[in-house]
Amino acid sequence: MRPELEVEIVSDEEMAIIEAALAAAAAARPLLSAATVRGAATLSCAAFPPAGDIEDSAPPPPRRSLLSRFREGRALAVTDIAATEWCDKQMEFVLEHGKPERTEAMKAGSDRHAQLEQEVIERVDIAIRSAEESWAVKFMNFIVGSNQLLFNGMTRELPVIGVVEGSWMVGIIDELRMPVDGISFHPILVDTKTRFKATIPSEAQKRNGRLQLMCYKYLWDSLISEKFPAENFFSYFDLNPDFLLSDDVKRYISSIGFNAQTFGDVMKYYKITCHTLSRSQEQLSLRYELQEDHSLLEEYKFSYDAQWFKGQIQEALNFWRGAREAKYVTEEEGWKCKFCKFAPSCPKMPSTSRC
Repeated sequence: MRPELEVEIVSDEEMAIIEAALAAAAAARPLLSAATVRGAATLSCAAFPPAGDIEDSAPPPPRRSLLSRFREGRALAVTDIAATEWCDKQMEFVLEHGKPERTEAMKAGSDRHAQLEQEVIERVDIAIRSAEESWAVKFMNFIVGSNQLLFNGMTRELPVIGVVEGSWMVGIIDELRMPVDGISFHPILVDTKTRFKATIPSEAQKRNGRLQLMCYKYLWDSLISEKFPAENFFSYFDLNPDFLLSDDVKRYISSIGFNAQTFGDVMKYYKITCHTLSRSQEQLSLRYELQEDHSLLEEYKFSYDAQWFKGQIQEALNFWRGAREAKYVTEEEGWKCKFCKFAPSCPKMPSTSRC
């Protein structure tokens, strides 16, 4: 019997995962590299204005929402939602002041995901010359990955997109597996996280992982069970379905068995593929590996909770849409602040130096 592992509130590596999500949010990076495709609450003194006649001051102009300031014409990422759930205020700091520097732990986590991807995916460089071609490649990535899931029983790094509570959202599913029983055709969603120490994560970290995986399940199931809102998609992202693809992109599409001349042709293949797939299983899986040797520390399984997920998403979107101010972490999770690079500037942290 394996000995019980110590529960660590937070590790350097696990914090790096959160920081990586924040960094991705700040950079608003594309869903996949354009050149890469698949092959087979205390206030600071500054918060108070100087004394004066209130009537002499004109009301400040309404402040634009974070969504319109930082994601206008683009989709929110699942990592945006996960980072918001971790700490609203930290997310706000990242967007307004820039991403933190990458740490060695962050690089190690990224390297592990790249290694897992390379086990099942052959990467090919291709020139991209427009937004339409970038999306065409992402949709072809989804098609190839879905076929790999059906014929090989597993795929990784699968791009998904959809509308969640009225907002476009994108994400990359870490891993999809078909059940080994040969009876069920509903794939299992898996997310792998690495840890620097042989400890299991805190409840706050598991909660964040649950939300992330539920986002992926919602996006996958929506693609499978609902008609993809193509016209809304073209309009929101300002895309032309009649855009003629370059010879380079067309050759790649042809190499995997499809014939497409325009972006709209790719969209047709994409929608057909979605309707050949099955909804994912209700049970989701978070795998925690030891960074040093990739040994399994814990496989945490849980069920999709539609009501909880909807509440979490609405809370996050209210923040992004400007319907509420950023919240600070609860007293019970105040330990997060010790690992936040913005803590010295955060009004939550008491400091006499600001006065």
